[in-house]
Amino acid sequence: MTVHFVGAGPGAADLITVRAQRLLAECAVCLYAGSLVPAEVLAHCPPAARLIDTADLTLDEIVAAMAAADAAGCDVVRLCSGDPAVFSAIAEQARRLDQAGIGYDITPGVPAFAAAAAALRRELTVPGVGQTVILSRIAHRATPMPPGEDLASLGATGATLVLHLAVQRIEQVVAELTPRYGPDCPAAVVAYASQDNEILLRGSLGDIAAQVLAAGVRRTAVIIVGRVLAAEGFRDSHLYSAARERGGRYDESASRGGAGTCP
Repeated sequence: MTVHFVGAGPGAADLITVRAQRLLAECAVCLYAGSLVPAEVLAHCPPAARLIDTADLTLDEIVAAMAAADAAGCDVVRLCSGDPAVFSAIAEQARRLDQAGIGYDITPGVPAFAAAAAALRRELTVPGVGQTVILSRIAHRATPMPPGEDLASLGATGATLVLHLAVQRIEQVVAELTPRYGPDCPAAVVAYASQDNEILLRGSLGDIAAQVLAAGVRRTAVIIVGRVLAAEGFRDSHLYSAARERGGRYDESASRGGAGTCP
């Protein structure tokens, strides 16, 4: 048997991968964070599956539940909100499974920052404006940030900055980033990205904190800061430029379908 760490996506039940849906449909035990994973995602599990909400469990209790299910010969899905690669705490769980000799694999999911960018209808890497995206958080009520990863240091890069787990400290975020980006720098906050109760707040570092406080956004949100959010008049990328050398040409005749079909 295998423990499957599965990205649950940003919230919408249909924003999970085909593989994730298959693993959920086949699992006997599913561990999930009740405060983050919507019930609609859990609906992919079989009716007889055992669902374990990990919101109030310790790391030892979570690993013990996975180990017990594995010992019983059950396929286990450990759902992680968004994508397991970012702020999912799977590293410490995987380390303990390694120590116990329990096999596992990882299925990626749609990360919250990607869902937020989609909701804003913005690309986070715009030619000539911004080609670097930094994903980070702040240390409030969490493990300390490593040296050199404070907001002032990250802001000094001028890169597009995406902050998770920080919306409750939006005023602190604004205060620390404004000297680096300026009060007119575009900023946005997206809460519950992809879900029915999605909240989109667009503005600048000068007014985004007031918008967040007025909207009562306190959790399940990402903060995005960077010039790419309001980029206009930028140059086209080289990817599709007519001046770019290509190994082959698109064969229009080979793609033609019948009348009324899309090209």
